[in-house]
Amino acid sequence: MFAWFQRLLPKRGDFFGMFEAHSAMLVRSAQSLRELAAGGKSTEQLLNAIQDDEHVADDVIRDVLTSVRKTFLTPFDRGAITSLINAMDDAIDEMLAAARAMDLYEVQQLRSEMVDIVNLIHEAAEVTAEAIPLLRNVSNNSTKLHGLTERLVTLEGMADDVHAAGLKRAFREIARSDPLEFAVTREIFKHLERVTDAFEDVANQIDGIVIDHA
Repeated sequence: MFAWFQRLLPKRGDFFGMFEAHSAMLVRSAQSLRELAAGGKSTEQLLNAIQDDEHVADDVIRDVLTSVRKTFLTPFDRGAITSLINAMDDAIDEMLAAARAMDLYEVQQLRSEMVDIVNLIHEAAEVTAEAIPLLRNVSNNSTKLHGLTERLVTLEGMADDVHAAGLKRAFREIARSDPLEFAVTREIFKHLERVTDAFEDVANQIDGIVIDHA
């Protein structure tokens, strides 16, 4: 199914190209999650789109891990490479988990705070995709990279605030009258929060690379 895309993937050993390919999947999945939150499109179709992107991302991470073992000279410390790609992969895995939860519980309409968090996730994916190519020249791009990672951390903090406010409002409105709906609401919030946490980890990994190599 993905042969056409796999032909476009960078050759083994091109760590920067593989990072960029993975970040492209982050943006695609975040866009699908955003469309899912907006409603009006098939949940099954959008879930399948995120699953497809996650499968491609899995191919990328396998290539990265294989290349780390076989490449004598790497642009960064091997631990930094694997930590960064694993953090990025956690983000897309958590997006898929959130979409699956929405599908499982047949959530027809997200609460407004959930939509706000999804929009923050979409921005975080785009910020990540902007930051990753700058790693090709860390020394010259260190200031901009720090600015982008600060934005990712800010987005995570904003998502935490929205999550707390949304959960509190849900508790007041539905916890006593419909405990099952509240449990589902809490579960969806938890999955969305994990996505933003993963992007914060991506920021931390990039910062570590900048500190070590700028």
